[in-house]
Amino acid sequence: MAGFEQRAKRYLTDLTDEEWQFIQPFLPSVPKRGQKPATDLRAVLDALRYLARTGGGWRMLPNDFPPWQTVYWWFRRLVRRLLFRTIHDVALMLDRERDQPPPSGPSGLLVH
Repeated sequence: MAGFEQRAKRYLTDLTDEEWQFIQPFLPSVPKRGQKPATDLRAVLDALRYLARTGGGWRMLPNDFPPWQTVYWWFRRLVRRLLFRTIHDVALMLDRERDQPPPSGPSGLLVH
C-alpha cells in the first residue's frame, strides 16, 4: 500500500499549496510522544475533495490516494472534531477569492 505519499498523478481537486498553507493549522498536530502518523493528511484531504467532487464511493477511491479505510477514518475524526466544516469553508473562501474578477478603475479600465 506504500507509494501513495508521492503521487505522480495530480487531480484538479487536489489542494493547491496556498490552500494547504491556510488549512494545515486547523489539522490535529503531530503528537510529541509515540509513533508518528504514517499518513499524509494532505493526501487524505485531496482524497476527500476528489470523492466530494466525483460523487464516487469510498471503495472506488483511486489507488493514487491512501487506502479508502484510512481516508474514511480521518474523515470521521475530522467530522467528530467539527474540523471538516472549517476546512471546507476555508477552501471555499480561497476558491471564491481566486475566481473573483480583478477590480476595475472608475473609467472601466483594469487596475494593476
